Amino acid sequence: MNKLKLKRKLEEFFIEDIGDHDVTSDYLFPDDTAGEMVIISKQDGIFCGSQVIDEGFRMIDNSIETQVHISDGAAIASSVPIATISGPMASLLKGERVILNLIQRMSGIATKTSEAVQLLNSEHTRICDTRKTTPGLRMFEKYAVRAGGGANHRYGLYDAVMIKDNHIAFAGSILEAVKKVRAELGHMVKIEVETENENQVLEAVKAGADCIMFDNCSHEYIEHFLTLVPETITTEISGGITLENVASYGNLSVDYISLGALTHSVQALDISAKVSMKIKEEQR
Repeated sequence: MNKLKLKRKLEEFFIEDIGDHDVTSDYLFPDDTAGEMVIISKQDGIFCGSQVIDEGFRMIDNSIETQVHISDGAAIASSVPIATISGPMASLLKGERVILNLIQRMSGIATKTSEAVQLLNSEHTRICDTRKTTPGLRMFEKYAVRAGGGANHRYGLYDAVMIKDNHIAFAGSILEAVKKVRAELGHMVKIEVETENENQVLEAVKAGADCIMFDNCSHEYIEHFLTLVPETITTEISGGITLENVASYGNLSVDYISLGALTHSVQALDISAKVSMKIKEEQR
């Protein structure tokens, strides 16, 4: 993740949660009250969010020390410590909720992506995400997809062209839509065309699309469409694909399968934190 963007986002989230100050912890704990927080998972899964832990707590209080024991993308077992954080008690508690919220969701996405990759069990086809992300969290969610072994589709409307039915209807044809966009684009920006039938696939090939998506198509149609597309053009399928049926697509030679469910309806991994006060040496 881009650290500058990460810090900006974390600052936004902390301001939303803390406001002017923590009216509970700031009034209960003196400044010199030290504590230790241990973050653990209550479920087996794939962890994601090490940078969130490191950067997040450091932003709250630069005296906080973090030790993340698990790498992003690594499997975690229930009850095994993910990270140990030491510092002023009030500071630990100020950062706890925001950081847990983020790593729970990121780990849930990484876990679901890993499951999809394993179910597909293909050496050729890659699982990728979509733009169906939570507003404000796209960077975190797309990073989590990569941690789970998936790939990223375009990040937004700005980094790749995707010509859909409404664009085609306005332009008059796929050929005309691609021609108009290509005339304005730099040579580094790729063009994808969404297709639903044989005529559209053939037209997208003729137009010189960089990538062709077969949208909401049956196995039979996908197999046929693949014979019409040169190997130089990337292929993608989307629509109606779930964890329950993704394995059935493993025998197709398509390049990518995009799954909105990786991010739009994922269940967060159950991760919690246990906090304890440290006893000063002179008190022992």
